[in-house]
Amino acid sequence: MDSRLRKRALETKEIIRLYQKDESTTEIAKIANVSPRYIRMLLKDNNVEMRPRGSWKRKYTLNEDYFKTWSNNMAYILVFFIADGTVARDAQFVSISQKEKYILEDIKNELDSNQPIYKNKNTGVYTLSINSETLKKDLIEIHSIKPNKSSIIEFPYVPKEYMSHFIRGYFDGDGFVKYEKFFVSFVGGSELFMHSLRNEIEKNGFETNFTEHGTYFRVYVSGRKTIKLFSEWIYKNKELYLKRKYRSFSKRTIAYRPIKR
Repeated sequence: MDSRLRKRALETKEIIRLYQKDESTTEIAKIANVSPRYIRMLLKDNNVEMRPRGSWKRKYTLNEDYFKTWSNNMAYILVFFIADGTVARDAQFVSISQKEKYILEDIKNELDSNQPIYKNKNTGVYTLSINSETLKKDLIEIHSIKPNKSSIIEFPYVPKEYMSHFIRGYFDGDGFVKYEKFFVSFVGGSELFMHSLRNEIEKNGFETNFTEHGTYFRVYVSGRKTIKLFSEWIYKNKELYLKRKYRSFSKRTIAYRPIKR
C-alpha cells in the first residue's frame, strides 16, 4: 500500500466532499496529513472539476480577539491549547484535538466561529483547526503558549478568580480521577509548568504529591473527602467541561463538612 495512503487521515470521498463544499486544497491537505499537491492529484484522478488555483480562499467567522479578555470560559479554553493543542510554527493556525466532538463544538461556538471540525479516520480523534494570525500571536505573546511547547511550557499568568476554570480545563485535557482509589492526577511534560500547577492547587487549600517519571511529571490530589472538595472547587460556576470526567466524581456520595473559600 502507498505510504501516503497509510498516513492519510481522510477518506477519498470526504476529501471530495470538502472540496466540493468550497474548502481549499491547502486546508484539506492539512487536515488529511498530506500535501496540497497530493490532494490536487487525487481530485484529478477522481474526475472532480477543479477551480482555478488562487481564485478563491475560504473565510470562516471568528472572534480573533477572544484571548485578549479574561473570562471563565477563556481560562478553560486557553489551557486546552497547552494540554491538547497545537500552535503551528511555520503557518498561521492553531488547533485543538479531542475524542469528544461536543466539547470542540462548544469551544467553537464560544469563539464565534463556524469553522468545521474534522475527524481523523485513523485515530477517531476530532480536531478544530483555526486559521488566524491574530489568535496565534495572542497565544504566543500574551499567554506564552508557543510551538513545540510540551517540555518547556511555563505556567501562564491567570487571575485568581479564573484559576478554578483554568485547572478544570487542564484536568479535562491531561488529568483523570481514580475515584475508587480516591485520587486525582495531572500529567505533563514540562517540569516548570507542573511545579507551578502544584503550587496553584496548594494555594487553594489542597495538599498534593509530585512525582517524576523520566520525560513526564505527575501532580496528585488525594484523599476521600479532599477530592470531593476539589471537584466542587473546579466545577463551581462551570460552563465548559467534559461530561465524562465530571461524572467520574459522582460515583460515590461522601459525607463531609463544606469549607469556605
